[in-house]
Amino acid sequence: MTMLEAIIILICLVLVSNIISHYLTFLPVSLLQIALGLLLALVFKVQIPLRTDWFMLLFIAPLLFNDGRHFPKAELWALRGPIIANAIFLVLATTIVGGYVIHWLVPDLPLAASFALAAIISPTDPVAVQSISSQAKLPDGVLHLVSGESLINDASGLIGFKYGIAATVTGLFSWQHATTDFFYIALVGAVVGVVLMYLIRGLQAFLLQQGISDVVLHTVLQLVTPFIIYLVAEEGAHASGVIAVVAAGIVYNFSNQNYAGYLPELKIVTERTWDIAIYLLNGVVFIILGIELPVAMTQTIRNPNDSTPVAILDVILVWLAIFALRVIWTLGNMLFHYLNPSKDDVRPSIGVALLSGLSGVRGAITMAGVLSVPYYVASGAPFPERSIMLFIAAGVIILSLLMAVIFIPLITKSKVSIMTRGSDLGGDDELQSQENMAQGMVEKPSEKELPEVKARIYTMQLAVRRIESERHTSNQRAVYDLISEYQEMIRQLQVANRTEEQLVPFLEDELKLRQVGLNGEAQVLDQLWQEGKIQGRTYSYFQKNLARRRQMLINLPKQLNGSHILVQIGHLRHNLNRLRYQVIAHRQKGPFYNERLYVEKECAKGGIKALSTFLKTTAAKKHRYNRQLIYQIIVNYRNQIEQIKQMNHAQGHSPRVTYDRQMRELRLKALAAERTGIQNMLEERYISWQLAAKLRQYVNYSENALLLADNVEDN
Repeated sequence: MTMLEAIIILICLVLVSNIISHYLTFLPVSLLQIALGLLLALVFKVQIPLRTDWFMLLFIAPLLFNDGRHFPKAELWALRGPIIANAIFLVLATTIVGGYVIHWLVPDLPLAASFALAAIISPTDPVAVQSISSQAKLPDGVLHLVSGESLINDASGLIGFKYGIAATVTGLFSWQHATTDFFYIALVGAVVGVVLMYLIRGLQAFLLQQGISDVVLHTVLQLVTPFIIYLVAEEGAHASGVIAVVAAGIVYNFSNQNYAGYLPELKIVTERTWDIAIYLLNGVVFIILGIELPVAMTQTIRNPNDSTPVAILDVILVWLAIFALRVIWTLGNMLFHYLNPSKDDVRPSIGVALLSGLSGVRGAITMAGVLSVPYYVASGAPFPERSIMLFIAAGVIILSLLMAVIFIPLITKSKVSIMTRGSDLGGDDELQSQENMAQGMVEKPSEKELPEVKARIYTMQLAVRRIESERHTSNQRAVYDLISEYQEMIRQLQVANRTEEQLVPFLEDELKLRQVGLNGEAQVLDQLWQEGKIQGRTYSYFQKNLARRRQMLINLPKQLNGSHILVQIGHLRHNLNRLRYQVIAHRQKGPFYNERLYVEKECAKGGIKALSTFLKTTAAKKHRYNRQLIYQIIVNYRNQIEQIKQMNHAQGHSPRVTYDRQMRELRLKALAAERTGIQNMLEERYISWQLAAKLRQYVNYSENALLLADNVEDN
């Protein structure tokens, strides 16, 4: 079979596997792809010759770059120390412990090769870890730690694998040389990735500024970026191309993307193109795994020194060893943070540790690495026990997937869908299952056949997230105004979906959080007065304003009875906002205009800071305040800050025209996010066709109203 025919067949099988997965939702698509590859090899006797250099370049570079691009920035930065430590030391521990276990189980496999196999088994699939762990409800600290570790440990695992294979092939190994070489290739690789990424980003911004705005050109430039960086690092600097593409992906993630404003459709086109590329690359890797399985099995069966049942037992024991190590490591990490007085973390839990161990699903990186093991060593002799290495690696991947499928639902008592890279073609930001609460956290539905109210809330939350993702310096007022509109609609739906008994604690929580915010405002006001930054008249004015708002919060609980509770919720929010913006409404009256705006802005910042501090306390974490409610109050404060900024900077030109244009663009993107969310819920069978049609009607009504308003303005 020619390579061209093989590529066409592999792509077709990737498509077939994802079609089947829509009907067999309880099975990971990766297992289906392995099965299809196995069927292809057994029935049609298909074999695909692989070369290490192009396999690493074609599969590893884009997969790791894409992982770095999409990892949550806030969590990556906040846990950078523990993530890096886990990615290095946990991989080292897995390599050493797993290496000795493998060498004990397979004495004919050299110790260096055993270490190499253990190293390549240590990396976990980032998408699998995040999808499983989030649905299994791991604590946020543990979830973000294992997710971040799964991104970085690809590089350290591949480097350990490289040294183990090199030592086996050449028969030479020096700890001093290996240590020096490790730091060189790691540091130089990271520098190459960072520098080249900044250069490529600068080139793209320059081209856009020069009017070269061909979307296809810029999309292709971004797609070839990981390949360019990998080749320059490996061939030019003789450093780690793996670390280079990881560093480049992280830089891309953290770098400013305002250049996208030159070409709004660029982000949509590039993200969709990346979705297709990762979708195909990941699927092909697992199909190749299935194709390679008969090779390993046949050689093992025919070899008189090997026994198939023993080889299967070896797979089970190796998986148990790395599973146990991961569980112990997670328990130790939780215990360390629990005992550390500077941290505020959850109590160590065996259940959480078991879930963390089960979430360590092995994926494309493990298979891509082990398939690159050479057939011969330097002397020309066959690589010792290569078939066993491939058998164990493939077996651990399959077993880790099966264990997650079987035991996570049993432990959590809920259905958990397991995904790996490329499992879901809809990879837009609005389809991600999690995000930071301060940016409007969205959780995928946890039940089948959602009622209409919950489905509408979910689509609106996706719209809020999309709006938040479009926020930059020049459009923040429009962003927060539109988010406030969505938050009000979400709030009305939440209220309508609660009984009177459920509404009382809901409103009590809002009163508590608003009281915390007011206390933060009062603290800032007192500080400004004590430091002599404001005059006595301004201080007195704001004290009275805060006193009126605080009195409202005190009086409202007396009215929490009977049928008036729904009215009181809206009445509370309306009056609090009316008093809060009283200064803005009368902004041009009196000589203290600028000073009052300054105080209003600083008090809003104080409210946000007080809420943030309060929510980190143990009592607040145990209470589990409604996240939507928290986000709504924070957005109110942010909206206040942005309105004041606009007043300070509006001079002479027509900011209203810019504001209206920004609102229109954001509304269209929010409606597109709602449509995508409806389609996603329909495909995953969270809603029926009838409910999907009804939800689409709501979106169509909103879009028609927007277009009608545009026509009225044009006329």
